[in-house]
Amino acid sequence: MLPGMPKRLFVATPTKLLTFADCKRKYRYTYLETPRPPKGPPWAHNTVGAIVHEVLADFFGRWPASRRTPDEVVAKMRSSWRSEGFRDEQQSLDWRDRSTEMVLGYLRDSDPYYEPRGVERTVAFTTERASLRGRVDRIDERPARDGSGGTELAIVDYKTGRRPLTAVDARSSLAMALYVLGARRVLHKPCTRVELHHLPTNTVAAADHDEASLGRHQKRAESMADDAAAAEAKWAEGLTPAEADEAFPPEPSPLCGWCDFAKICPQGRREAPTRDPWAGLDEPSPIPLEEAG
Repeated sequence: MLPGMPKRLFVATPTKLLTFADCKRKYRYTYLETPRPPKGPPWAHNTVGAIVHEVLADFFGRWPASRRTPDEVVAKMRSSWRSEGFRDEQQSLDWRDRSTEMVLGYLRDSDPYYEPRGVERTVAFTTERASLRGRVDRIDERPARDGSGGTELAIVDYKTGRRPLTAVDARSSLAMALYVLGARRVLHKPCTRVELHHLPTNTVAAADHDEASLGRHQKRAESMADDAAAAEAKWAEGLTPAEADEAFPPEPSPLCGWCDFAKICPQGRREAPTRDPWAGLDEPSPIPLEEAG
């Protein structure tokens, strides 16, 4: 950098920051290695989550009110369905039907004329140290609860994992807090509300942030970004394999069995057995909440 030039901001998403915090070796494999090391087979629970998100994005963001019917939802679920990660065709078809019922139950009382402020909307903001961005499942614009007569935004995230969620999950989510800050910056509206819409139980886990809680999440994100930027700077200088292992060490935990790179990480395999691709379908909490669709 030339003298007097501003410091380059580290660009990151919540997923990127959390990957670095959880396991630096996985971060290296995901974001730095070229070519990327081969990943394991796809996960069935990720297939379910991805398809459900696609259908809900179409329902709220692309379809006119006339298409927002149960028959259209069923047809879209069937045409979008994929069998990646399932044990066999029968399990795939069973989960197609279960997932379809789950989506129909969630949408049963939806107003077909309701138009969210954003669907799969990218939001972003910058601090003195980082440029943070992410894509939000849905941003609702609702009447302000302060009686002002104006409107406010609410961040909505769909979840399809088996574990029921709580307000603590919503309030502690780094991603959701950063989405609040990004939505404020991009859409210029008040925003404090975050909601996890858990489709398997058709429940909503909601929380409201204040400036103090948002500040804590921002500080946490900036600290992660600083550490990741320093590690990437070392990588850019050129590292021997031994130096790379030292700079990006594995952090073994029971979650290693769910890692996409478990088969090439001996430390992870020693910590936890590799799971079958369909194992996450019925377990209460197979993977971290931030990663569970």
